[in-house]
Amino acid sequence: MSSVSIPKPIKRLAFVVNETKSGASELESSLRSMAQDSGIETCATSEFPVPRGYLEKEDACCVIGGDGTFLSVAAESTRWQVPLIGVNRGTLGFLTTYSSEEIQSIFPSILKGDFQLTYRTLLECQTQENHCDYALNDVVIKSAETSRIVHVNVFANDEFITTYVCDGLIFSTPTGSTAYTLSAGGPLVHPNSGVISLTPICPHTLSNRSIIFPNDVSLRVENAVPDENLLVAVDGQRNLSTLKDRPIEIRKAEKNLPIVQRVDYSHFNVIRHKLKWSGGYAGEGRSS
Repeated sequence: MSSVSIPKPIKRLAFVVNETKSGASELESSLRSMAQDSGIETCATSEFPVPRGYLEKEDACCVIGGDGTFLSVAAESTRWQVPLIGVNRGTLGFLTTYSSEEIQSIFPSILKGDFQLTYRTLLECQTQENHCDYALNDVVIKSAETSRIVHVNVFANDEFITTYVCDGLIFSTPTGSTAYTLSAGGPLVHPNSGVISLTPICPHTLSNRSIIFPNDVSLRVENAVPDENLLVAVDGQRNLSTLKDRPIEIRKAEKNLPIVQRVDYSHFNVIRHKLKWSGGYAGEGRSS
């Protein structure tokens, strides 16, 4: 569940830059110079995923790229509770909410601690003993074999829900409600909502719709077909290995992800602009 805390001035700042994005390297150089001129210690990497322990002693991390770049840093940021500053050099930018022009003008104030620090829920997915990962957006379960449907039993707090026959399942956080699950017909969920959503992908039973669970639920997915191989994708970036005889466990992570946002940040303003919502016919919606 999202919450707000009072930030502190930044003394140590890490950069993660996606050099494949146009203008990202130049922007990183400019922002890094600003930080160094303010006496802030800096470091930078373009490795994906970022090296384990890269953020251990940092006060904040500036991520320059698209939402995929942001997602690639989320797990490491969560481990060390280092706030992420997302600067968009990609397309939609639901997570990288600062534009290149905006960040250059307000970066000095951010370095002084003039921002809103919010926290986003993550999912923890475990496929084997001592083998788990964090997901900021979603955990997707599909067949490991291309174009095959899955047959899986799903349980919530050990209570049997149903056997799904479908192309896959999407377990999503509120943050991930604007990602893959939205394309699959799932609900838009406000980031402050303490819920986990489950959306089947192309279910064979048309009455199978999204289910909303409370944050304290413990979800379990088991193979309904013994010889079926499952693929578990975390945030669309990392695949977790599975065992045929071991269930997949999904729950809310104990730690949340800290994110740096503008003091006047509005979730619905972002949604309106990114999804191009309008209150009426094309061109007749309210501006803001």
